[in-house]
Amino acid sequence: MEEIYHIPAMLKETIEGLAIKPNGVYVDVTFGGGGHSRAILEEIDNSQFTIHNSQRACKESVQKGHLYSFDQDKDALSNAIDDERWTFVHSNFRYLRNWMDYYGVTEIDGLLADLGVSFHHFDCPERGFSFRFSAPLDMRMNQTAKRTAADIVNGYSEEELANIFWLYGELKNGRGIARNICKARSLKPILRTEELVAASRIPAEMSKELARLFQALRIEVNDELGALREMLVAARDLLKPGGRIAILTYHSLEDRLVKNFLRSGNLEGTIEKDFYGNNLSPFVLIEKGREASPEEVERNPRARSAKLRVAEKKS
Repeated sequence: MEEIYHIPAMLKETIEGLAIKPNGVYVDVTFGGGGHSRAILEEIDNSQFTIHNSQRACKESVQKGHLYSFDQDKDALSNAIDDERWTFVHSNFRYLRNWMDYYGVTEIDGLLADLGVSFHHFDCPERGFSFRFSAPLDMRMNQTAKRTAADIVNGYSEEELANIFWLYGELKNGRGIARNICKARSLKPILRTEELVAASRIPAEMSKELARLFQALRIEVNDELGALREMLVAARDLLKPGGRIAILTYHSLEDRLVKNFLRSGNLEGTIEKDFYGNNLSPFVLIEKGREASPEEVERNPRARSAKLRVAEKKS
């Protein structure tokens, strides 16, 4: 049976939210299986045409639309699109500004980010993202990165582990779990997923707690929130007036960050107002946390936690 790399949540709603211009420049910062990118390309003009300028007696070319898709995981290359309107950027999206400078792009018409982990990562045992499989404790999105989940589990202090379990996993017993892990690793390094589950002493039936534990480690390994912050600031600065940003979030930490940024236009979430009390945010909110329909959740249960936020940059 062929593996499904990823099924995008709220695909139709997300593409509609972008309000794609046929000759616009767009960025999909989370290429993954390519579902969103292919949908964007369907909306971008496929033909280059010319207009006549009678005063200069010449033909002036009108720019075609173009899409740049980012993914730091080399596995995503297997989903490459053969299209001259498409450019793949093998990089973390935190370097959005650098790569746009490299390609000579100073403004974009829209940006899409699906922050959910691809099915491929959860369902590929050797990547170590899921407690459902016996695998090395890896969890790197970028397989060339040096730090793995095993490095964190065995190298962080009890206090540091407790902090990330609380902050990134929202585990109420994060301190107790960290203490259990430190006791276990003092006897033997914890190198595999099943060893981490055993060391944590979280009962197998408490699957949500185990999922949060693995989520916390994954976020720390890949510095997901730090990368998201850098990407949001770059997107704000790159978007043209009237350009749109559409972001799908899947857990409260990233959703809170995205929500506050789109409301305020800054990472602090501070809403600045003018003398008359008008919000000075550079964005107008279009979607304020739309959720997948019951029908979609039935087809794709992993869409249950997705929230879509869309904003347009003010003119």
